[in-house]
Amino acid sequence: MLSDESASAGLPMRIVVLTIIGMIGIYVIVTSIMSTPFVPGSMFAASNCSSFNMTGAICDSPDLIVSVFDNEGRPVGGANIIVWGPDREKVAGGITDASGEFNYRLLNISLPQGKTEGYLSVKVMQEGYLDYTNDFLVKVRKV
Repeated sequence: MLSDESASAGLPMRIVVLTIIGMIGIYVIVTSIMSTPFVPGSMFAASNCSSFNMTGAICDSPDLIVSVFDNEGRPVGGANIIVWGPDREKVAGGITDASGEFNYRLLNISLPQGKTEGYLSVKVMQEGYLDYTNDFLVKVRKV
């Protein structure tokens, strides 16, 4: 054996220092994993009506219901919703109820000039979900 013990004199202190540095490294890694951003879910909207007819240049829409649900089919309550008329001048907005439904009726809607058909558009926003937009929610035809 060697009679020189100088190499092992600082060994316990080195082990303690390296253990502390290692624990700090693990803490940084775990903290960064836990603070990764939340991946928002997706949601969808459907209407109780796929189309309706206008009898004149200006008319009211029928009473319509937009149902909002997530990708697993569960209703999304409390979502902000905006519905635009075909000419994008008339708007209805509100919040979905607990069953994910929003009832609305657009008054005095018209089609874009020179068009015989158009669509109601919808945008749905809810915290924790990606915004949903559908420019072709309900078809509107002039007869």
